[in-house]
Amino acid sequence: MSSKFQIQGDESVLLRVTHSNIKSFSADIQFSLRLTLEAVKEKLWKKSGTSVESMSLQLYDDTGAKLADLSDNSVQLGFYSPQDGYRLHIVDLDPSSVTSGGWLEDTSLVEKYKISDEAYDKLDGTFKKFKEKMVHQRTNAPAKVPDNYMEDLCANIKVGDRCQVEPGERRGTVKFVGKAASLSPGFWVGVQYDEPVGKHDGMVKGQRYFECPPLCGGMTRPDKVQVGDFPERDPFEEDEI
Repeated sequence: MSSKFQIQGDESVLLRVTHSNIKSFSADIQFSLRLTLEAVKEKLWKKSGTSVESMSLQLYDDTGAKLADLSDNSVQLGFYSPQDGYRLHIVDLDPSSVTSGGWLEDTSLVEKYKISDEAYDKLDGTFKKFKEKMVHQRTNAPAKVPDNYMEDLCANIKVGDRCQVEPGERRGTVKFVGKAASLSPGFWVGVQYDEPVGKHDGMVKGQRYFECPPLCGGMTRPDKVQVGDFPERDPFEEDEI
């Protein structure tokens, strides 16, 4: 009669795993009953941090009663007939183990990395420098344009006035003076240029401000407009004879 332990099929068991050094460690892990205890320890080492050489295993039933010390690494887990819900307890025998001392659970026990303010200020990409950059950007952000921006410059500009617009000394006729809802706050002057040197026909961003031929219209700030005696230029006029 054979004395070897036999496992029928590829059976597995769900065990709750606990740790002697890490009180908060508790995990439900599925194990094949065909695994040797050494293979079980290899699997637990990756999850708990306790090395195979320093690991001792204990099996408890679902009532908390200890059933066995699992000491023979060559034996299959199924030899101990564990059932779903049983507890597999890891005992770390290494006093210098990474799991000892409680620092994996209590971060107050961990020595903190410290850096001087001078060394920290020399580093790039720190949160402090990011905050300083954001404050600088907010401080140097352009002021909001008031609704009456350049209103005073429009006092002597009237619809129908002849004008010259900079840059380029472009001549034309004033067709609009006032605020433009589709543009930035403040006052604007709409000009119908004598030549097609503009950008539109008096409609800007879906809003009609005046009528003029295509590419003869422009909207500009009052400080770029000079009204006065600016007759339409003769394209055939020569500067010198």
